[in-house]
Amino acid sequence: MLCVFDVNETLLDLSALDPLFTQLTGAPAARREWFALAIHTAITVTATGGYRDFAQIAGQAAAAVCAQYGHELTDAELARVGAGLRSLPAHADVVPALDRLRQAGHQVVALTNSPLATAEAQLHNAGVATKFDRIFSAQQVSRLKPAGEPYRQVLRAYAAEPEQAVMIAAHGWDIAGAQAAGLRTALLTRPGVQPLPGSPAATYTAATLPLLAEEIVRN
Repeated sequence: MLCVFDVNETLLDLSALDPLFTQLTGAPAARREWFALAIHTAITVTATGGYRDFAQIAGQAAAAVCAQYGHELTDAELARVGAGLRSLPAHADVVPALDRLRQAGHQVVALTNSPLATAEAQLHNAGVATKFDRIFSAQQVSRLKPAGEPYRQVLRAYAAEPEQAVMIAAHGWDIAGAQAAGLRTALLTRPGVQPLPGSPAATYTAATLPLLAEEIVRN
């Protein structure tokens, strides 16, 4: 099986940015608001047929959220957000799950909306880059997930049929995009994560990556 992992929130812990966003805005919830706005923007751009660099979207979303709290984000502060995003730690359950899948003979790759250079830096800095056979970015096809092109580029690279791949993500919208492209799906229900209402169920669902890995290995 070709195991395709989303990166932000699925593998990497965005809560590490909570202190920075609290410092910038005075609001503990600001980091969640920032990432939600970045994802909402990315999905809207994609749904209307466009493409924008996700790093640019994330930076503009950070400025917008800070402005809501009365703070004008400076270039230096924006650089701190970018540096923090490239230096996120991996969730504690990531390495055991990746090791289990690789030991069982599965291929393991990453697929993210972040620019390729950012994704490579993120996984390297988190200490997990060597666990992946390859890293893919939506930037390479100029279409953001959940459009079909990012998923299909991974399938093409491995000459794999959609049913030979599984998309593993902590986002219902990413699961929906992979489903539409014909992939199997594995929804990681980290705290606060729920399936999209009315959407088809993921092939696999579990609260931790090791549990998802076991389901994939057994099936």
